[in-house]
Amino acid sequence: MVNKVRLAVFASGQGTNLDALQTAIIQRDLPAQIVRVIVDQRQAGALAIAAKWNLPARLVDYRQYSSKRAAEAAILDQLAHDQVQGILLAGYMRILSPTMVHAYAGKIINLHPALLPAFPGRQSILDAYQAGVSQTGVTVHFVDDGVDTGQIIAQQTVIRHPDDQLSDLENRIHQVEHQLYPQVLAALLEKGVFTK
Repeated sequence: MVNKVRLAVFASGQGTNLDALQTAIIQRDLPAQIVRVIVDQRQAGALAIAAKWNLPARLVDYRQYSSKRAAEAAILDQLAHDQVQGILLAGYMRILSPTMVHAYAGKIINLHPALLPAFPGRQSILDAYQAGVSQTGVTVHFVDDGVDTGQIIAQQTVIRHPDDQLSDLENRIHQVEHQLYPQVLAALLEKGVFTK
């Protein structure tokens, strides 16, 4: 029996990428399991997605802690308890501290809805749309101490059509995310990135 890599997924939003990742793990029989979902917003749809898949979830409301450091310490304690080997950020709208990044150095992956280094930050789809670019896309990258500056693992272009509304572009980007992130996860598992 293959030992499955123990992963945590961090999410702040609807959880569609969590859903895509868990679907891929099951359908492709990937040697991984999501053993913890960390959510920082009480209303996040990711909590319902976690419940749908019977994945253990924990809400960490940063406002209930004395500091960001204290909140992250609670998260790190949870991850240690769960024996987590790698972290997948899936629409997690917080910048991880160097302490968190170094605890899982080279084992934290982020999904970003733009072609980095263009349009880093929280509202990259809107920024690309307002800039009038003819194409944008999706990036999967390792997380380092910067904001969306880590080593790029994979990118895929998304064309912006002249008559696109912002929602049209968003939908196409999300469709690419749901394909690209599971593909990258499979490749990283094959390379043993989380078990080195």
